[in-house]
Amino acid sequence: MPTLRSILVVDDSLPQRRHTVSLCRELGIASVHEAGDGEEALSVLDGLRPPPQVIVVDIEMPGMDGVELIEQLRIRAIQVDLVIASGRESAMIDSVVAIAVDMGFNVLAGLEKPVTREALSHALEAHGALARPRRGGLADEAAPIPPEMLEAALSQGQIHVEYQPKVDMNTGLVRGVEALARWHHPQLGNVSPARFIPLAEQYGLIQPLTFTVMEQALTQAASWNSRGLRLTLSVNLSPLLLEWPGLARDILAVVQRFHVAPEQLSFEITESSLVDPGGHARGLLARLRLRGFGLSIDDYGTGFSSMQQLARIPFTELKIDRSFVHGAIKRKNLRVILKAAIDMSRQMGLVSTAEGIEDEEDWQLLRELGCMVGQGYFIARPMPGSAIPGWLRQHRYRVDGLREARQQ
Repeated sequence: MPTLRSILVVDDSLPQRRHTVSLCRELGIASVHEAGDGEEALSVLDGLRPPPQVIVVDIEMPGMDGVELIEQLRIRAIQVDLVIASGRESAMIDSVVAIAVDMGFNVLAGLEKPVTREALSHALEAHGALARPRRGGLADEAAPIPPEMLEAALSQGQIHVEYQPKVDMNTGLVRGVEALARWHHPQLGNVSPARFIPLAEQYGLIQPLTFTVMEQALTQAASWNSRGLRLTLSVNLSPLLLEWPGLARDILAVVQRFHVAPEQLSFEITESSLVDPGGHARGLLARLRLRGFGLSIDDYGTGFSSMQQLARIPFTELKIDRSFVHGAIKRKNLRVILKAAIDMSRQMGLVSTAEGIEDEEDWQLLRELGCMVGQGYFIARPMPGSAIPGWLRQHRYRVDGLREARQQ
């Protein structure tokens, strides 16, 4: 670990602390500091310039506990990576990991004590590999965007679509792509969808935005079809459109105009919009399904939809939110939720899709749990439609490599 030079171990148990300190030295870390509780840790940090790159934090300590120490690190703007270590139950460790992440820290791992050399080494290998979360965002993101700017972007063709592949978890073959709206402004540069989609919903521009995305995606699908490349398209459907008069008719008309079969198009609806959908919304979704379109419940696990709502609406896919996917191999609670969602999908006859697959560990875990379809940066980042054929050729070789790795 040549990039890791200094570390602080905070643990009130002297034997456990000395054990962890010894492991750090065995791993070749030159400067290893220690503290018996949170207050002592802050005192040590006051005398260290620069601060250690990583702090191993015990959760349960007399006086200032691990959670309060992490809060103090945030208040004092001490930028360090964390390893959470505790003899408490895994649910408690996972909870503190989530708290630290929400505060903006990189958490390399949540480890059960006694810490093993292998587990600590694996956690510290991630130091420097994770992008540090931005605290407070970029300055230009704070500036509000006037709705007229988005309206002009729609009329001037500044909105374009990128496509993120979705692959079969068993075979590695591509099942389809998700169409994602992108906005490149001449002065602002790339504007995040997290900024312009809420703007569109607030100012009545979500219908033209959705149809702009749909028309570009259908144009691309028709082009792929003509070359013998048939991929299903997933398009996000805002909950505000579920009450739009004539939406099903308008969607069918645009699909027919591009000569794409309805079975090739699936609409993703966020779970949070299904808490209590009215009769008109349920009727709209039922009509879309009757016409052959797929229906996906998106961001599953982040909302409060009941089993009754899942049973009332004829979904074809359940898409598990990324917050339950990446890193689940290290967090028991997430694995339990993942398995339950995948098992429920199978029992209901739905395609289970996991988004947010960021590394091979995520991929292998989801395969073991029986997830059917995967999506995420480990597979591919969103890309222009013109790049998909070339990516497909490269992906075939990569899938072969993953299969060979599993056989070794």
